[in-house]
Amino acid sequence: MNVKKQLMDGLIHQNPVTVQLLGMCSVLAITTTLFNGIGMGMSVLVILTCANIVIALLRKIIPSKIRIACYIVVIAGFVTVVDLILKAFLPALSESLGLFIPLIVVNCIILGRAESFASKNGIAASALDGIFQGLGYTIVLIIMCVIREFLGNGTFGGGILNGGEGVRILPEGIPALGMILPVGGFLTLAVVIAVMQHFLSRPKKSEQKEEVAK
Repeated sequence: MNVKKQLMDGLIHQNPVTVQLLGMCSVLAITTTLFNGIGMGMSVLVILTCANIVIALLRKIIPSKIRIACYIVVIAGFVTVVDLILKAFLPALSESLGLFIPLIVVNCIILGRAESFASKNGIAASALDGIFQGLGYTIVLIIMCVIREFLGNGTFGGGILNGGEGVRILPEGIPALGMILPVGGFLTLAVVIAVMQHFLSRPKKSEQKEEVAK
């Protein structure tokens, strides 16, 4: 178990959003305020970690032919728990995220990690994979929320700071409202992915130059 490698994979090299391009629906739909980003990110992190642990624990007794159905049942159980907790303790967040919490059941990030990692590794490694992949997902959501909220509303910390209205940074009338619309989500995601891919490609270009020089 290489903890450092798992951490770097989750945050950078195999980031579920910028590299694997998974969970795009929620990334594009709910990243309009910081409150939404943190809430959705932490929900996915908890569900992903718990599902990974259970699937890793049961991986040797789950029949191969029905493994996907079993994974979905496990994931659905944790999604239901998280959904009920949000409705009970954070009703504003639950209402804001709407159907995207129940739809975590079919989120490709969670099902993908269950199939590619948790079903083949031990409990500790699977738990760390869930945590690190969830952190990678959450960080990208937060980055997109900050950008879209600032450019679209001119505020920071919507849903959390200043009574939920956020701290106003730009005067009203200046922000581009299109940034909080679907097109803004696509544009922001494209920029974030482009920046990430640029930094990921730099070591490869350096290696290629060294090989050419030799």
